[in-house]
Amino acid sequence: MRGLHWQAAPHTQAKLVRVIQGAVWDVVVDIRKGSSTFGKHVVVTLTGENRKQFYIPRGFAHGFIVLEDNTLFSYKCDNLYCPASDRGMRFDDPVLEVKWPDIGVPLILSPKDQKHPLLA
Repeated sequence: MRGLHWQAAPHTQAKLVRVIQGAVWDVVVDIRKGSSTFGKHVVVTLTGENRKQFYIPRGFAHGFIVLEDNTLFSYKCDNLYCPASDRGMRFDDPVLEVKWPDIGVPLILSPKDQKHPLLA
């Protein structure tokens, strides 16, 4: 699992993601202050078979769960990664109401993702 993450200004990123092989449950959350959809989320399942791509604009947090072994997940970003601009929020923030799928095994979440704050 990859928790909800983004790049802060001036290194914000738009992303185009897709799955080459396997499957991913992908979610984005609007974190644009003042937006009418602030805190709302959208989910899509990306697979090597359905060939869907998911565009994630700047101003959205992104997270995902890998659903199958040997999944190949591809990111294309419009800006370089900057460690100093790396940000995140709790994937399980109750305000977001994201219904993460039960994949039948314990989730593996990085120590960094475990420490993220709530959206508020």
